Amino acid sequence: MRVLVTGGAGFMGSHFVKYLLKNYPDYKVVNFDKLTYAGNPDNLKEVEKNPNYVFVKGDICDAGVLEKAIKDNKIEAIVNYAAETHVDRSIMDPTVFLRTDIFGVYNLLEAVRKFGLKKMVQISTDEVFGSAREGSFTEDSPFAPNSPYASSKAGGDHLCRSYWVTYQTPAVVTHSCNFYGSNQFPEKVIPLFITNLLEGKKAPLYGDGQNVREWIHTSDHCAAVDAVLHQAEAGAVYNIGSGDEIKNIELVEKILKIMGLGKTMIEYVKDRPGHDRRYSINHKKISQELGWKPKMSFDEGLKATIDWYRANEWWWKKLKSGEYLEYYKKQYSV
Repeated sequence: MRVLVTGGAGFMGSHFVKYLLKNYPDYKVVNFDKLTYAGNPDNLKEVEKNPNYVFVKGDICDAGVLEKAIKDNKIEAIVNYAAETHVDRSIMDPTVFLRTDIFGVYNLLEAVRKFGLKKMVQISTDEVFGSAREGSFTEDSPFAPNSPYASSKAGGDHLCRSYWVTYQTPAVVTHSCNFYGSNQFPEKVIPLFITNLLEGKKAPLYGDGQNVREWIHTSDHCAAVDAVLHQAEAGAVYNIGSGDEIKNIELVEKILKIMGLGKTMIEYVKDRPGHDRRYSINHKKISQELGWKPKMSFDEGLKATIDWYRANEWWWKKLKSGEYLEYYKKQYSV
């Protein structure tokens, strides 16, 4: 199979590119990435010389470049990781979120229609459902997004549904809980806490720290998307979760314990506007229909993640220093 992974230089996209090349050595994998601040070629050093790996610099909002990549590489399926994802950035300026997460998805769906591709997998988030006071969100839960980011992702998801109903465009949508693992940009909460603490700085904790998140390790998420790509029927929707729910205060305390640090390294900061209190995903459907189940426990995955950041200061220190952005301006004319 020839698969186009959009956003393949980002955190989760790069993990999936490497997953496909490892588990399907006869596949051709094309990484289509705009190389914004969150797209990092260093994430793919292990595979950059693989003969079945191709990198194409492009924006999913540029239909011409996107279609050329599909035609040139005879693409059969698309997995869309390309998105603006950081909630705080969406609060400061929603514009690019609306452009990428809605208009970009539209371009992808149009390309799937035009070239008759077998399937498109839309990688989305549990944040489209809003905050869960009790119970867990199912695939049929109503959307109630509470941030510009969540709203933009909901818009792209609705487009996928409408294209399936109207045109029978073979799109499948996944809603996942929070990802974590190696190579995650250090603006996100787990790598932010870890790298701050490695630098001798405090871990900034929003509000009272009682917000609850569900976490899934990159390895489990990749396996879930694999199942969706190869087994899911067109038009389906699947939640991807782990059942590992934890309060943010408990998260930072776990990190401190593993790193041998005390609670004095917590810094309480002003809460985020519209901060959802709790997310929780019911993933019974994907387990029952596609046979996928998470394997990595949160404690095991968190320790492995901390160990990775300890061992790879070369990767994250330049991101936090600003050296990374200057590097891109020179290397990729961003």
